[in-house]
Amino acid sequence: MTRTMRVVGVHGVGNHRPSVTSAQAGEQLSAIWSRALARGFSQPVDLTVAYYADHLQPRGRQGADDDLPPEARELLEAWLEQLDVPPAVTQGNATRPVRQILGWIAERRQLAPRLVELFVTTFFREVARYLRSDGVRQTSRDTVAATIRTHQPSVVLAHSLGSIVTYETLWHHGDLEVDLLITLGSPLAMPHAVFPRLDPAPVAGLGSRPPNVRRWVNIADVGDLVAIPSGGIPMRFLDVAADHTAAIHAFDFHMAASYLACLPLAAELSAHR
Repeated sequence: MTRTMRVVGVHGVGNHRPSVTSAQAGEQLSAIWSRALARGFSQPVDLTVAYYADHLQPRGRQGADDDLPPEARELLEAWLEQLDVPPAVTQGNATRPVRQILGWIAERRQLAPRLVELFVTTFFREVARYLRSDGVRQTSRDTVAATIRTHQPSVVLAHSLGSIVTYETLWHHGDLEVDLLITLGSPLAMPHAVFPRLDPAPVAGLGSRPPNVRRWVNIADVGDLVAIPSGGIPMRFLDVAADHTAAIHAFDFHMAASYLACLPLAAELSAHR
């Protein structure tokens, strides 16, 4: 008889569901993640998503870069410095330099400019809210820790901002034990914007696998805008067992569903069984 694999997922940005309770939001995300995972991994899985998005919502509406609070714009501009943007692209209308650069990125990637702008500004708004507020940081980590403690998974799948929350959670809740941590589209190694702001802070320029994690694997799409720099996770963190770079999806380069259905993840889960 095939053993059911117990899995906890930790979502990324853009998952706030204000019309339902946090418990209902977690159930909805769990169902969505389970369906996406089943597209690439056919074995039985008991998957629960830790829902923390209600803790880190920015004040005001989501919108364009000129609506970003200063701390989020600071992180966004630090991220832009890591991209190969021609100097000519930053010239022109001084009141909208970020939007201009995002338009260039969208054109280069053959993506809709509005979708790129919405994704990038939502990402940095929520990342800034998490990194810059001790209260938000603590409640988010406690929520993820409580889900792991209750569900007792052998595998944790942490996507996007969720990989930051999970990394810090596992370091600060030493009673948790995880056989396999898989980070998906992770910005953990992002210079200036994320890596130097982690808790615990890097030592001598390096982070490390949390000691209560037996094995850490990272998966990143080659076109993922926030999983940068390429190869940054094994370069910046000690004891990363594997780092997979693959073309997850031509357009949904950062979506959780695309990562959950990808071949590298299915291979790692099959090997873990």
